[in-house]
Amino acid sequence: MAELVFFSGTMDCGKSTLALQLDHNHRARGRRGLVFTKLDRAGAAVLSSRLGLSHEAIEVEDSLDFWEVVVEQATGGRVIDYLICDEAQFYTPVQVEQLARLVDEMNIDVFTFGITADFRAQLFPGSRRLIELADRTQVPQVEALCWCGKRATHNARVVDGDMVVEGEQVVVGDTAQGSPAVVEYEVLCRRHYMRRMTSHAARSQSASAQVLPFDLDLCPLPGSQPRQVGMMDT
Repeated sequence: MAELVFFSGTMDCGKSTLALQLDHNHRARGRRGLVFTKLDRAGAAVLSSRLGLSHEAIEVEDSLDFWEVVVEQATGGRVIDYLICDEAQFYTPVQVEQLARLVDEMNIDVFTFGITADFRAQLFPGSRRLIELADRTQVPQVEALCWCGKRATHNARVVDGDMVVEGEQVVVGDTAQGSPAVVEYEVLCRRHYMRRMTSHAARSQSASAQVLPFDLDLCPLPGSQPRQVGMMDT
C-alpha cells in the first residue's frame, strides 16, 4: 500500500540528506520517481543537503498542481512510483491535499520532508496539513543540537546578531556562521529559545569567550537586569 509520509524536524537534522538517500535507494531498485523542492538554499530547481550532496529537482511554485504533473507523466507513457518532496513546509495546503490524492487514487508513495514550525514556534500551513493528512509522521534519527548540547527543538531567526520573533513567516537566510546574509537561522533547545539566548548572545554573557554559560542565571533575557544575589536582611 502506498503511503504519505512526513519526515519532520528542525533545521540541521538531516531531512534533505535523507530525501536524497531515499531517492537513491528507490532508483537503485528500479523504481521511477520525481523529485520536488521549494526555496532550497542552493537555488531554484535543486535539492541540496549541507553535506554537499545535491540532485536536480522540480521547483514547486504555488501554482503547481502535483496531480496534473503526474497525470501528464502517465499520459506520456512514464510510470511514476514515488515522489520525493523536500521543503514541504512551504507547500500550500491544497498542494498537500493533491499529494494525498496521488497516494489514495494512483497508489504512489509520497515522501515529504520539512520543518514543522517557523521561527515564531508556529506551524507552517503546509506542515500543519501534512500532520493532519499523513499516514505517518516520522522524526529523522539524526538530532540537531542547540549550542548548549541539548537536543534542538526550535528554529530561531537571527537578524544582525539578534534573535527576532516577529516578521514575515518565510525569509530565506543561512545557518552558516559568518555568512554575509543579514538574516540567519539557528536551532535551539526550548529553554534557550524561550529566553532568546542564541550562541552569540550566550557568548556575550560569558566571562570568557571560550566558555558558554549554561546556568540560566547567567543567561538573562535581552534587556533584563541580572538577578542580584546577596544576604537576606535579618
